[in-house]
Amino acid sequence: MGINDTIQIFRGDALAVMQGMHEPMFDAIITDPPYSSGGATMSDRQHGTAHKYTSTKGRCMMPDFEGDSLDQRSWTRWMTEVLRAGREICKPGAVLCVFVDWRQLPALTDAVQWAGWCWRGVVVWDKTNSRPQRGRFRQQTEFIVWASNGPMAMDRPVPVLPGIYRVMPPTQPVRRHQTEKPLALMRELVKICVPGGRILDPFCGSGTTLEAAVLEGYGVVGVEYSRHYAEVAKERMKGVVPLG
Repeated sequence: MGINDTIQIFRGDALAVMQGMHEPMFDAIITDPPYSSGGATMSDRQHGTAHKYTSTKGRCMMPDFEGDSLDQRSWTRWMTEVLRAGREICKPGAVLCVFVDWRQLPALTDAVQWAGWCWRGVVVWDKTNSRPQRGRFRQQTEFIVWASNGPMAMDRPVPVLPGIYRVMPPTQPVRRHQTEKPLALMRELVKICVPGGRILDPFCGSGTTLEAAVLEGYGVVGVEYSRHYAEVAKERMKGVVPLG
């Protein structure tokens, strides 16, 4: 579904949609896939995502999302296939940024490299707060694994970006998705893409990356499996005015 010349949103399976694109057209992939990390056992993993990732559990008003019940080996294989398909439609030197938590961080760095990307580092998102547990470190960080499609030119017209971002997650009244990332964070993160480039988010959820990209002057394509969240993203983007 097209919104305008700058924004496109596809409703469907990320892997299938990307495999239907047949030429390098993207300057970056920036995405937040299902982590599939909310349970150590099969019974734990089969819980809905609200139970695993929200404090409101069964009282969460936002629908659950799919793709979050894999064990670590299956998730790694799946992410490898997704990231390989994404690399096929990215230009040489394109940038990859993928969110992940501490449980799946080692699996994701394997998948990134098996898919043929050049792994370049890990960026930290400090959420500034988390559920306190006496005698334990707070789990207040998530991570962004970043990589490139082969060599990256040193003279790209891109600013020096920080390795740590301290931004609170969106609060319940304004959140559109159970695991929504803050718009302020995403507006900074998309700046790793070359100015005026085209960004792909194959797990676009409620559209935060899409909005951030457009507000910062990029073209963007989103893919979302959930009909509900694809419609949320579509409605959200109707009111976003491209930079310039």
